[in-house]
Amino acid sequence: MLHGFLPTLLDGTLTTLGVAGASLVIAVLLGLVGAAAKLSRVPVIRWLASTYTTVVRGVPDLVLMLLIFFGGQIGINAAAAALGYEGYVDINPFVAGVATIGFIFGAYLTETFRGALMAIPAGQREAGLAFGMSPMRVFLRITFPQMVRLAIPGFTNNWLVLVKSTAIVSVIGLTDMMHSAGLAAGATREPFTFYLAAAAIYLAITSISLLALGALEKRVTVGLRRAA
Repeated sequence: MLHGFLPTLLDGTLTTLGVAGASLVIAVLLGLVGAAAKLSRVPVIRWLASTYTTVVRGVPDLVLMLLIFFGGQIGINAAAAALGYEGYVDINPFVAGVATIGFIFGAYLTETFRGALMAIPAGQREAGLAFGMSPMRVFLRITFPQMVRLAIPGFTNNWLVLVKSTAIVSVIGLTDMMHSAGLAAGATREPFTFYLAAAAIYLAITSISLLALGALEKRVTVGLRRAA
């Protein structure tokens, strides 16, 4: 099947899933921090967060990938040389890919989480504080559960785009699914076959993700749906 390249494609798929999962963790953390920063009362913090989201969302993903991988490598080696290190520091493509995609989608999730937080009535937080709850307890017991419910639709869209964006890591030499498909296509001279197989795998991943996140959305909105 697929001229014996199916195991290679599956190995590449595992790498793609690893990149997507690790990137999502970074993106969620940056999104939470960014959302809090954009809602901060400190102007400088709001400005920094706005600059981050504006720049990242305005620059193509591929450009950022190349800048971080190649530019970061040059910068790290220049700094190492200045400190007296005579060797060469080689950035791992997996680390660079995860860091870049996580950095990019942290900007998108910042807006998703910010919108979800703004949709929660301020009076609920004030009521929690009035009952003597600490700000952290208010966030964990009142704000966060509602934020999750409100953010799931936007989070789902961002996750689907993130999964597809992992294809760009092939340009920095990481043996992901697209890189594996390219090698197989070159060896067999059947690019349509292997890129179609890669497309089918991506479609399977996103379809399963839609089902899982749809089930999660139903779970966290079950009370509201019954009330409606």
